[in-house]
Amino acid sequence: MLPRDPYVLDPASIQEPPTRFLDQLKYCGPGFVLSASIVGSGELIATTTLGAKAGFATLWVILVSCLVKVVLQLEFGRHTIHHGETALVAINKLPGWRFRGRHWTIWFWLALLPIKILQMGGIVGGLSILMNLIVPAVSLTAWCGIVAITVAVLVFSERYKMIELMSLSMTFVFTILTLVSVAALQWTAYAINGRDILNGLQGQIPPGALLFVFAAFGLTGVGGDEIMQYTYWLLEKGYASRVGPYKQGDADWLRRARGWTRVMVFDALLSMVAYTTVTAAFYVLGAAVLHARGDIPAGNAMVATLANMYTESLGPWARGVFLAGAFFVLFSTAFSALAAWTRIYSDTFSQFGWIEFTDQVVRVRTIKILAWVFPALWATVFLWIEQPVTMVMLGGLATAAILLIVVVAAIDFRYRRSLPELAPGIFYDVVFWISTVSIVTLACYGIWTALK
Repeated sequence: MLPRDPYVLDPASIQEPPTRFLDQLKYCGPGFVLSASIVGSGELIATTTLGAKAGFATLWVILVSCLVKVVLQLEFGRHTIHHGETALVAINKLPGWRFRGRHWTIWFWLALLPIKILQMGGIVGGLSILMNLIVPAVSLTAWCGIVAITVAVLVFSERYKMIELMSLSMTFVFTILTLVSVAALQWTAYAINGRDILNGLQGQIPPGALLFVFAAFGLTGVGGDEIMQYTYWLLEKGYASRVGPYKQGDADWLRRARGWTRVMVFDALLSMVAYTTVTAAFYVLGAAVLHARGDIPAGNAMVATLANMYTESLGPWARGVFLAGAFFVLFSTAFSALAAWTRIYSDTFSQFGWIEFTDQVVRVRTIKILAWVFPALWATVFLWIEQPVTMVMLGGLATAAILLIVVVAAIDFRYRRSLPELAPGIFYDVVFWISTVSIVTLACYGIWTALK
């Protein structure tokens, strides 16, 4: 017998929102599931690579990237809680040009899938390289297969609670280690001073760093696809079902919607503080150590190069600790990303009429099939290309492009589909437009610079 369907707004699931801090904390989790997928591709690889390439000069990019996108995440979250819709269902209802009954943004999203496969292939490849360093007797190809099969088995049999627990636990230790490593830099030749930080906040983009800047902007903080994935985790956590189906003029429904939206905001902001802190720490390590050494993570030497950040700040003994921590970071990324992919692409296929996502039996079966298909594709493309940093960076460019879809959808959600009774205040709108303008401006600047 299947469990209760979290994608159905069942009146039997209605629950009053918590009001006390500790009670609200119990319902946090969707934001941290996203954080687990962000850390591996964004912080560990893209952020440190940008720091290694540009030094402290582009610290501002990392901070802006982490801070400006969260309001778009909040808008997607608000829409899901109030309407009970997944991201793909909501996006397919946008006004504008349609081809064969599907909105153009759905086609654009599907067209980016091959590049996103490259990105995840880089993650699986990085994890396989790491395991090959730890156990060199097993070949890189064999480790690729082992990694793919392991994440497939876990996601094939998982439930939301396990995803949340694993995502939190696998990133915690490495987060602490990274913060300690940054502090330890002050007792080395790579010590950081106030001038370094101020230099990184002046809005510079050094020559030759533009590709890395855009990739890092797409990958750090919540990316476009991760904002979309957030809606699925909110539904599976039970936010929308606890609010219940919308009833016009129902004061009880409005009270629940406001209350659970506040919990969602708390979840998103709490995770933002966590990943912004860790992202900045990764960047500082890359800028202070790798840039000074002239080490740019690349190819199969990526993991060994990244390990230098820790051995240079903590000593040679930290190499083993780094390898263990990097395993948890990369594995949590592969695991949480696969869990999200199986859902969002099942929904994508539903938008094209290939399956019926609202049918729980069909949805669960499709998720289980994709749990095997995607890891096989990721492992295959890595073994074909064997350039994990390049693969992740290209995925970051696609993620930045997806942000433009998210901007278009968020504007529509806020001003065309938002319920008047639940409209946010002026402060929210000001931050919303700062975020929107920042993202579009950076995208236009990048295109203009590339065409010069």
